[in-house]
Amino acid sequence: MFRWTRVVSVTAAAAAMTLVAACGGESGGGDEVSVAGIFSGPTTDADYNALGLKALEAAEADGARTGHSESVPVPDIERVLNEYVADGFSVVWTHGSQFYDATAKIAEQNPDVTFIAEFDGEPENQPENVWVIDRNFHTVFYPIGTLAANLSSSGQVGYLGGLSLPFSYSEVHAVEQAIADSGKDVTLNPVWSGDFNETVKAQQLTTQLLSGGNDVIVTSLNLGVVGAFKAVTQKPAGEAWLTVKYTDKSKNGPDHYAATVLYDFEQPLSEILESIESGERSGYYQMGFGKGASVEVSDAVPAEVRTAVEEAVEGIKDGSITVELDQTEPK
Repeated sequence: MFRWTRVVSVTAAAAAMTLVAACGGESGGGDEVSVAGIFSGPTTDADYNALGLKALEAAEADGARTGHSESVPVPDIERVLNEYVADGFSVVWTHGSQFYDATAKIAEQNPDVTFIAEFDGEPENQPENVWVIDRNFHTVFYPIGTLAANLSSSGQVGYLGGLSLPFSYSEVHAVEQAIADSGKDVTLNPVWSGDFNETVKAQQLTTQLLSGGNDVIVTSLNLGVVGAFKAVTQKPAGEAWLTVKYTDKSKNGPDHYAATVLYDFEQPLSEILESIESGERSGYYQMGFGKGASVEVSDAVPAEVRTAVEEAVEGIKDGSITVELDQTEPK
């Protein structure tokens, strides 16, 4: 474990996105390391931003001085980054790949500060004071494709995303690869709502997918998944299934819940901070099974399907399955 001087944690008022300054040493100076986190949404979302705060709190428990800002939109990210630099934080972490370009820009302007940024893949021209967390979504979605292929009775599987972004495209292609590898006669039908948190649109699109014969719905949403559950629970249990992402949201429809792509940023952040403490100010950390990601399958899913998912996970871990990274728009 990294050993840092423990001082009072700092938080930010979400509504105003106001930075609360903390006392501390100069950036990069002395033995004390202070880490700030910048989140795109509220840390009470029980989802992606909550996972970020949980990781930051674990760093605080290990002795770090911490601070964070939440609900920061992309146009404000450079300002907030500069505020944390001015306040003497030696490590600044931006939680979300939409912040990568701005983080790299500010990092180049502040070589004495170490930054942690997220990216989907391995970026080119990575600054020498930036650690990259590759969220590796496509790899972790492959077993979900295996589940969908083996669970579907209709041979029609739906994918419901938020924004049509490259990482989402990579998830679709990974699911398609898993379906093809399964040998099942199953078709994947992807749609995007245009918003990761819009519940009404998610409910409408899920209803349409179900009406089109899709009996397994793979979701890649944040709060919008609540709407997807509202739609799928209109079907009898066992006739329609839903998978979710980031955190276990099964309470929204336990009889229709199939699986979760679980993410945990505590391990990646802890390991990167230990590397920074040892003098490594740049690096590439790819998340995956055993490195902050896992797949949890409902007990309601038939045993043979759960076994197929477990075999897919083991195949990825032992290298017998290679999941291709394809970020092109699905045709």
